[in-house]
Amino acid sequence: MTQSLIEQIDALLPQTQCTKCGYTGCKPYAQAINDGNAEINQCPPGGAEGIRKLAELLGVEEKPLNQDFGFERSRKVAFVKEEDCIGCTKCLPPCPVDAILGSNKQMHTVIADECTGCELCITPCPVDCIVMKDLEVSSVWSKTCADHAKQRYQNKQLRLQKQLDEKAERLKKQKQRLAKLKTKK
Repeated sequence: MTQSLIEQIDALLPQTQCTKCGYTGCKPYAQAINDGNAEINQCPPGGAEGIRKLAELLGVEEKPLNQDFGFERSRKVAFVKEEDCIGCTKCLPPCPVDAILGSNKQMHTVIADECTGCELCITPCPVDCIVMKDLEVSSVWSKTCADHAKQRYQNKQLRLQKQLDEKAERLKKQKQRLAKLKTKK
């Protein structure tokens, strides 16, 4: 089975789902590149190497990273300063790969091996207890890492969709029960 061009472009992206490119994730960015609505140089995590691979795939000229979208840098992961965490859970929903563990009024922690370094957890934190740290061991964001992150992202999206479907079904049943009660009156 041949991959569509969108899938081929998506496969070259780092799958951090960081939204730095201006799109809601790597797949929408791939779609925008395919449609001619985005340039190949809008992905800071992909950096120069990612731009090179996209240019090669698409048969276009390489360009430098558009710094309006950020800067290429070493891989970092989120870290929760335990003493400052209030357990508000506001960092959990934006994490695209479910790399943060915690529950309401409990200290949270980041699973460093799962964190894509997207930084999406930082802004919603009301007490600024999340910081980005360089990995202690130099780690290259490889195709294997990207594939793993993509799978975790897709799993989260499936879980969220299942929750929405279940909620819609509960609401539907509740409306049906209310309608039956009204007709009995």
